[in-house]
Amino acid sequence: MLRSKSFVKRTKKGNVVRVVKEHYLRDDIWCSCTGCQVCKHEQPILSLSPQLNPLFERQHYIVPDTNILMNQMDIIEHALFYDVIVLQTVLEELRNLSLPVYNRLRAIINDTNRRFYVFSNEHNRDTYVERIKDESPNDRNDRAIRVATKWYDDHLKKLEIKSGISVVLLSDDAANRAKAKEEGLLTCSVREYIEALDKPELLDMIAQSETTAAQVGVDKKLQHEEYITSLQISSGVKAGTLHQGTLNISLHNYLEGSIYATVEGEEREIMILGRTHLNRAVHGDSIAVKLLPKSEWKKSSQPSAAVIDEDDEKNIEEEGETSEESKGEEASKPEAESNERAQPTGKVVGIIRRNWRPYCGFIEKKSVRIANNSTTPQNVLFVPIDQRIPKIKIRTRQAHSLLGQRIIVSIDSWAKDTTYPAGHFIKALGEAGDRATETEVLLLEHDVPHHEFSQQVLSDLPAEGTEWVASDQEIARRTDLRHLNICSIDPPGCTDIDDALHVRTLPNGNYEVGVHIADVTHFVKNGTAMDNEAASRGTTVYLVDRRIDMLPPLLGTNLCSLRSNVDRLAFSCIWELNENAEIQDVHFTKSIIASKASLTYDEAQLRIDDERMQDDLTKGIRVLNNLAKKLRQSRVNQGALTLASPEVRFNLENDSQDPVDVELKELKDTNALVEEFMLLANISVAKKIFSHFPDSSMLRRHPTPPETKFEQLTKAIEVLGFKLNIESSKALADSLDKAVIPDDPYFNKLLRIMTTRCMMQAVYFSSGTVPQQEFVHYGLATPIYTHFTSPIRRYADVMVHRLLSACIGVEGSYSSELTDKDKMSKISDVLNRRHRMAQHAARSSVELYTNLFFRGKLVQEEGYVTRVLKNGFIVLVPRYGIESIVHANPSDSKETPYFTYNTTTDSLEANDSSVNIKLFSKVTVQLTVDEDLVGGGAGGMRQKLRMDLVEPHVPGLSVAKQDMTRVVKGKSLDKEEEQVVKRVKKTTQAIN
Repeated sequence: MLRSKSFVKRTKKGNVVRVVKEHYLRDDIWCSCTGCQVCKHEQPILSLSPQLNPLFERQHYIVPDTNILMNQMDIIEHALFYDVIVLQTVLEELRNLSLPVYNRLRAIINDTNRRFYVFSNEHNRDTYVERIKDESPNDRNDRAIRVATKWYDDHLKKLEIKSGISVVLLSDDAANRAKAKEEGLLTCSVREYIEALDKPELLDMIAQSETTAAQVGVDKKLQHEEYITSLQISSGVKAGTLHQGTLNISLHNYLEGSIYATVEGEEREIMILGRTHLNRAVHGDSIAVKLLPKSEWKKSSQPSAAVIDEDDEKNIEEEGETSEESKGEEASKPEAESNERAQPTGKVVGIIRRNWRPYCGFIEKKSVRIANNSTTPQNVLFVPIDQRIPKIKIRTRQAHSLLGQRIIVSIDSWAKDTTYPAGHFIKALGEAGDRATETEVLLLEHDVPHHEFSQQVLSDLPAEGTEWVASDQEIARRTDLRHLNICSIDPPGCTDIDDALHVRTLPNGNYEVGVHIADVTHFVKNGTAMDNEAASRGTTVYLVDRRIDMLPPLLGTNLCSLRSNVDRLAFSCIWELNENAEIQDVHFTKSIIASKASLTYDEAQLRIDDERMQDDLTKGIRVLNNLAKKLRQSRVNQGALTLASPEVRFNLENDSQDPVDVELKELKDTNALVEEFMLLANISVAKKIFSHFPDSSMLRRHPTPPETKFEQLTKAIEVLGFKLNIESSKALADSLDKAVIPDDPYFNKLLRIMTTRCMMQAVYFSSGTVPQQEFVHYGLATPIYTHFTSPIRRYADVMVHRLLSACIGVEGSYSSELTDKDKMSKISDVLNRRHRMAQHAARSSVELYTNLFFRGKLVQEEGYVTRVLKNGFIVLVPRYGIESIVHANPSDSKETPYFTYNTTTDSLEANDSSVNIKLFSKVTVQLTVDEDLVGGGAGGMRQKLRMDLVEPHVPGLSVAKQDMTRVVKGKSLDKEEEQVVKRVKKTTQAIN
């Protein structure tokens, strides 16, 4: 049956055209019910033993409406729900409302055990409904849902089943339910359905309606401003009176946020200070901001933040303008120094898009009021692990059983007259402090996909257990390099070896140098389930105790790992270099190689240093090392920066995997050897793919940092007699080289660490979306760059391999997405986010193991001040690569502060001594883990490393200096105990 409708529309050129849309209606769309003799389909999805609920007499299939799926997905994802009919109307409406929720539903639909069936009611002749006059689109869709439910109910009566099967429409819309009942349909709300099942723990998972949520924690004294409408936001942004951006909340002060926007023709950071001005916006939300008068802008001499934590609150009851509010606004009060460059400040006036997600955290113990073991519903406060997120008020029947647990909670709404947003419980993860639980938390918090690879993904691989061998046809189409002295150099324990090197002398005296990269795209074909999974994961994530692979282990650690003495497929970049390491020629080829050795950095270094070793492989490594040094010097001459980060390595006990020692990573010449040739390969490949795909190449750029990023650092080192020249990367590199204090060898590395933090984030991008002059990689001082050398662990490299294959014509044809700059740009955006989240997860893993390592220990070590705040300062301890806050003033405002912040020198001056704390000050601090916080005491359950000042001594603040370097539970830790590491496994955590 064909239905058609026509309408007119105006084109971009102003022409009016008639558009005719044809809609085909069918009478052969299956119901997918097992045993249906009318449809007679071959693989039905819905079973003959569906749901049973005391509310209804018979077993039934569930038909949820759009609002149920949109707002109650946490319940729908529960295994309790199966044999569910998802209508096409609902699915399409959900996709338009929220793509993330739509994807969650799609994941359930793909799970064959859940038996979710998509019924195409919009194409069924009996269930399609036309929109009638004066009917809203929402009312039409509700009617279409009821019509489809009625059709199913009538259709199921034709099944010859003794007990019969019915259909229940699940809806939280009272009006929709009333109409359904009038039409003779079975219907109920999600709360009614769950209550009838007598599963109180599931009741906690029901999202509260906006009306119900608004009643939680109402404070008559607190009235946030109403948000302006979307139309007002759009008009304001267009007129330049409003600014839009993504809210970023300070890690040290949950009442201080910011966005980046163009102010007075310049990209500036707009500060949003205090609870009132934040106006219920949550970290990550896309917001509309109105600038405050210039008289209220923040002066540059003010500290960037005061340390404020929600755990400092005196009362958990909603109090409107709390003590934190006054603290936050006091910390940001402008000073009348008109000659200073002021930083713009603003207030949130509207929300463009909420970016709420499920949050991990714990129930605040002191918010639980009702007696122990009671299952009476009560309102409690949930404290997110992410301190940038506000506390969330939830209603639960499990308060006491959830104490001491890590749980997941979602925000439902935030009314204008409530201190905290309202939300609902999703699930418990496990006991706080447990290593497995805490690792699960950090993976969830940073949105790291860590589920097992599905059977569909694994089916794209060769059968496991069989020895894979390249076919004769595959070898014939490749360059055979198995005769070369190729070797790999990697960290100890590395199993995903994705790069190898070779060098040989040419007859003309030049050198042939090859970088050989695992040919991952031979196995990961475009558009396959494995390719889609790799694209979604984006990168391999390295934690202290494990690795979350981007590709299945069979591929990453076997078929694509360039292990020694086995044939492997590779993508080779081969140069001809002269004695000065200058490129004379370069070509790229798909190859087959057989590595002669898989060396660690230490093993390769020993070969270089041991003059007695004169075999061809060792001689080749020495040649590579000499060429690498020349390449490095050439990069430095061009302005490449040598930066630093406090990377650490944990030594883990074999059985328990508990950390027993921690040390800074040591870099050797061989690290630099590999790095130089990988950089050279990436640059060469970038030039090649850009020459063939100028509009759609996947490149990587490192933007030039603005001068404002260096203001505080430049001011701090001028006091020490150094000048930081940031006119170019070359000038910056030279000034960093000159900033040396002979008596303090760590100072230069610390300065490089601080400089790194002033840099912009390097990002992937599609070449057609950015002007060519902005391709530059500032840190490497190269005009063009990409990632080619790690396709096992980075999806960006997979895309670059496909681009390079197309360039050299080895595949014959290639996907159209390689020439689509918009698609490449979208892929780049996803990869940038995944890469950023992987870095954050890695750092959180280091933080977790740091807390585990210091639990029960009391350590005093030297450190350096890396940031000065109004009421504290941050110290980096080089020995452990640990950074934390020293609270320099009491949290109780009634007590006399120990320090006063000096706006001129950006320092803290002790009130009753000559002690002055400023950037780069050397201090001694005491490190320990706050047991109260770990154990779920009154302070909450965030695992925190506590750092106290030892020296310089400030009366009342500094703790006593210990005679021994370390104390563990009151006794000295001897050398033997420190070196339990001799029988432990080493796991290196590298954070770039």
